[in-house]
Amino acid sequence: MSDPLFDLAGKVAVVTGGMGQLGAALVAALAERGMRVAVLDVATAPQGDVPPETTTIALSCDVTDRGAVVKALERIEADWGTPHLLVNAAGIDAPPDAPASEVGPFEEVPLEALERVLDVNVLGVVVPCQVIGGAMARAGRGSIVNVGSIYGILSPDQSLYDFRREAGEEFFKPVAYAVSKSALVNLTRYLATYWGRSGVRVNTLTPHGIENGQPSPFVEAFAARSPLGRLMDVSEAVGAVIFLASDASSYVTGANLVVDGGWSAW
Repeated sequence: MSDPLFDLAGKVAVVTGGMGQLGAALVAALAERGMRVAVLDVATAPQGDVPPETTTIALSCDVTDRGAVVKALERIEADWGTPHLLVNAAGIDAPPDAPASEVGPFEEVPLEALERVLDVNVLGVVVPCQVIGGAMARAGRGSIVNVGSIYGILSPDQSLYDFRREAGEEFFKPVAYAVSKSALVNLTRYLATYWGRSGVRVNTLTPHGIENGQPSPFVEAFAARSPLGRLMDVSEAVGAVIFLASDASSYVTGANLVVDGGWSAW
């Protein structure tokens, strides 16, 4: 028998960035628990297993485009009704093959690189919150989970990337990602108080570095720094989202649930 505190069966979820590594894992987990899940993503191929179409719909959507998000919500409401859960997992960072100017010294990072990341990682959360969160508030219930990052609450440990600099690259973890993810923590607080009496809870999930085939020198340096001695497995974010989505967290709003293997406890 399922625990009613964590029961999500029959409810409707929207996961932005649902084709990404973390997003796809969350989509699968929510669908397995009986939710009907709408995936909003500009990507068309998932980085993980996709549940059957009877429990999910994939909608091509640029989450920074208000009109596109409104159109997606109209489709979701027509099929399933107003969502109960919004997980904002869409986000970008400088890719491993980013131009040297984007991953070099802070003083030389072009503003265009910051604008691109801030557009997706901040406005790409604000817009779904406005459109889908607004619909939840009108319905008088709902939960929003904004996916942050450990780099949203702590500065990147640049020593993790010494191996790249020792190989001749002038590489630093870029500033834009950290700035964008820290913005979500206070956006969450703002919306938690704004919608508190409308029945909508808003929380941040702060995961740590997720294992995704990183170079062995990075993995070794990370493990040496981590209290648990390893990177996070993507599945280890699932329980936190289920908690924040369910009635088990009915008195939790404005919080930042940090799942970092003790990294921030040092």
